Amino acid sequence: MFKKSVIGTAVTLGLAIAASPVLANKTLESVKSKGTLSCGIHTGLGGFGIADSAGKWTGFDVDFCRAVAAAALSDNTKVRYVPLNAAQRFAALQSGEIDVLSRNTTWTMSRDTQLGLTFGATTYYDGQGFLVNKSLKVKSVKGLKGATVCVQSGTTTEKNMADYFRANKITYKPVVIEDFKASVAAYVEGRCQAYTTDASGLAAIRANDVKNPNDHIILPEIISKEPLGPVVRRGDEDWAKLVSWVHFAMLTAEELGITSANVDEKRSDTNPEVQRLLGQGNNDFGKSMGLDPAWAYRVIKQVGNYGEVFERNVGRNTPLKLDRGPNALWTNGGLQYAPPIR
Repeated sequence: MFKKSVIGTAVTLGLAIAASPVLANKTLESVKSKGTLSCGIHTGLGGFGIADSAGKWTGFDVDFCRAVAAAALSDNTKVRYVPLNAAQRFAALQSGEIDVLSRNTTWTMSRDTQLGLTFGATTYYDGQGFLVNKSLKVKSVKGLKGATVCVQSGTTTEKNMADYFRANKITYKPVVIEDFKASVAAYVEGRCQAYTTDASGLAAIRANDVKNPNDHIILPEIISKEPLGPVVRRGDEDWAKLVSWVHFAMLTAEELGITSANVDEKRSDTNPEVQRLLGQGNNDFGKSMGLDPAWAYRVIKQVGNYGEVFERNVGRNTPLKLDRGPNALWTNGGLQYAPPIR
């Protein structure tokens, strides 16, 4: 009797496990049914997510939305962009208003374990810094004693600043504002002497929002770790894996020297790694995610590899002028590292 019970339980578990990929594909099925990917993005951060006068969205995080759409829907233009502020972003994902959040969101333990969400691969390694006007004659965060500092509420930034200033016994006067644009405007108008957020965000503010970018400097200290990347709802593991592997495919393409310009000719490359990435020969790694063999080819062809996306939006030849730094490939001393496709 005991043996039958164990065998019966094992069979039941086996069937549940075998069926789980089908059950777990609900987000992908919904996206395909709608024919559109709903992607939560920033309300307006230059280089990462911003709309032009014609309403066209561009940026590093926007390109990631496009990449997911290229993989899932075969068309990188099939995206409905949903601008969200810091207070709205998680509720929009939890409620199903969006399918993925791609909005400079920091992966933290409490967010990962308490909100019913799953963080994907880190697409951008960042850290919190401070922006000041050169006229303040401050060269270090420790020189901000008694200063007024603008910060957006509902962010890790607000808590990091409080922790850092408390630990270093620095008195300060926070100017806490919920709306991002309003908080930046407060700094630009001189209502506070410093502004704090992720260093990449500071570069965007200096490039796009202040009157004379050269009058402002980002102080040298980085006071936190800010791993930024896409977020999805918990409970759909296959969708979470798909979102992460889109990023990994873009990294792998850069490592293999495959770009949007040469990806077509690379399809005839006999290198096994290239064939696995591009779905050539008998390689079909898309099937396990509910995709066809050419999913990664489309991501690279329509959006580009990771390096192309970085340089196009935030690199040295953009207004943000950011170096790759920790976002360089692991082969170049950075932290960006993709598991193998095999």
